[in-house]
Amino acid sequence: AVAKDLVPRLPQETRLLTMVSEEIKPKKQRDEECIINCLPGELIERIFFKLPVSTLLRCTGVCEQWHKIIRGPQFVTSHLQHAPHYALLFFPQESVSGEPHPADAILIDEAWSLSTYAVPVIGPDDFLCGSCNGLLCLYTKSSTLKIANLATGEFLHLEKPVKNLRGDHFLFYNFGFHPLTKEYKITHFLGDSIEGRPRPHNNNRFSVVQVYTLGDEKWRDIKTPEALSLNCVKNSGAVTIDGTLYWLIEDVVASWQHAVMTFDLCGESFAQIQLPATKPDDFAAGGSRRYWIREMDGKVCVATAQTCPSLPRWLVGKLQIWELENKTEQRWIQKYNIQYSPDYIPGPNLVHGDKIILQRCDGNLYSYELLGENFNTELCKMAKLLDFSPHKPDNMQSYICVKSLVRLDVYKKTAIVRRPKQREGWELKKWEAWEHELSENERMWSDTHRDEHKETARAQRYRMMINNLLPHILDDTIRQEISMNINQISPNFPDQQPRPIRRLNWVAQKQDLQNLNARMKKYNTIMKATDEVTSSIISMMGGAIEDQKRASSSNAGISSHNLSEADDDVKTLIPESLP
Repeated sequence: AVAKDLVPRLPQETRLLTMVSEEIKPKKQRDEECIINCLPGELIERIFFKLPVSTLLRCTGVCEQWHKIIRGPQFVTSHLQHAPHYALLFFPQESVSGEPHPADAILIDEAWSLSTYAVPVIGPDDFLCGSCNGLLCLYTKSSTLKIANLATGEFLHLEKPVKNLRGDHFLFYNFGFHPLTKEYKITHFLGDSIEGRPRPHNNNRFSVVQVYTLGDEKWRDIKTPEALSLNCVKNSGAVTIDGTLYWLIEDVVASWQHAVMTFDLCGESFAQIQLPATKPDDFAAGGSRRYWIREMDGKVCVATAQTCPSLPRWLVGKLQIWELENKTEQRWIQKYNIQYSPDYIPGPNLVHGDKIILQRCDGNLYSYELLGENFNTELCKMAKLLDFSPHKPDNMQSYICVKSLVRLDVYKKTAIVRRPKQREGWELKKWEAWEHELSENERMWSDTHRDEHKETARAQRYRMMINNLLPHILDDTIRQEISMNINQISPNFPDQQPRPIRRLNWVAQKQDLQNLNARMKKYNTIMKATDEVTSSIISMMGGAIEDQKRASSSNAGISSHNLSEADDDVKTLIPESLP
């Protein structure tokens, strides 16, 4: 069926050749072979490049040839190069007013449409450490890290480099890929131990970067040139671009009082890059200053802004963004000088397509087009993306990701791969109330749909019974008025859409709950109006029949017996329609 759907998209000559080749084959052979398999392998691959991962995964079950093509390393690599990019907005698990809210993620495609469903590989307690080639690196509260394919759902758990490490943090882990060695590596900033402590304990400095290469048997320790600040990593972040890890370090003699440290994932060597010699315009404007290292359009960028003296987490003034134009020459150019700064900077990516993503203290996330001459920039054409409440604004992370076919099964036989020993994810007791609330929402949707169906059927019965009683009403005016009102006994409920089988993300869940409340409110409004019309018609019919019964002695138009039957039929409507 998939093959036949694809044939109409092929050039006319190819379709004719395919049809001819099918006609000269025996029927049994035609039935056993896919039409598309008669095409050259390169053309089949070109067709497959146009398909999303979800469709390709279904195609692997069509025949052995398709499975071999789609799962082949060459096709996986080529498909990755053609894959569209998404902005992945990640919100870690956090407690708000004592109520836990699970980790969740929203995908934004190139048309700026938001995803609806939750990402299955992200557990409610996971923290995101990095995204690379469609793979996510997730920090768990157990003794493992999780590497997961965003699209295929494949994942594996890796043993952390140090067990029961106090003060450990997901921001100390990073994940990247080196294009030359084709290796995926996880790095971990290991905090210096404190003397006298019975077990490792992170201080605010580190002297070792721990490295694990997917497929290896163990972690390795690489000493840093000097003790470096963990606080800088927490406050400013880290990014991996083209096989190099970048983060900010303290440098009190530099004009920005910071420098960039790099770690090459291939040679596993360190280097330092100086920031621009020019100080930001508002460097001495009062209050402290914040710095972030971010990725924009595949380039290393450093953003900086002044903070409010009374509210140090809020930004004031201009947001200045500098891009590393030449790594070898350590040459920077000012990319943006945004006049109206945001309240919060997401990380590690700021830009998706031609727009910048910024957070504001009103609880909303916005996209802006950047317009201006040289580097002086204004935020234009603001568009609200989502309301991220109840999540805290400064906890959001933004990654550029793709959906890929990169496989993890080749790494599963190493000794470092582990299975979690304890219950995790939605199985934990802490999420029982959350799951119960989702179940209650589904129950209310089911009840609402059932009630709508029931009331629609009841309205049809009423219209039929009233139409049968109309001939007994002799007053033309009353009969015509009732005839005109009968059609109002038809509750016009919205179409009943099938309920999603997969779990919704939290933004879609909020919208779904709002839709449920609106639908229940509309149901009540419709039923109130329907009952009022029904009651009015019954009252009119009952009154008309009573008048006719009183006049029956002098009016031969209807017998007393027929009037009594009509009166009984009207009374049978009253218990159903009126409370």
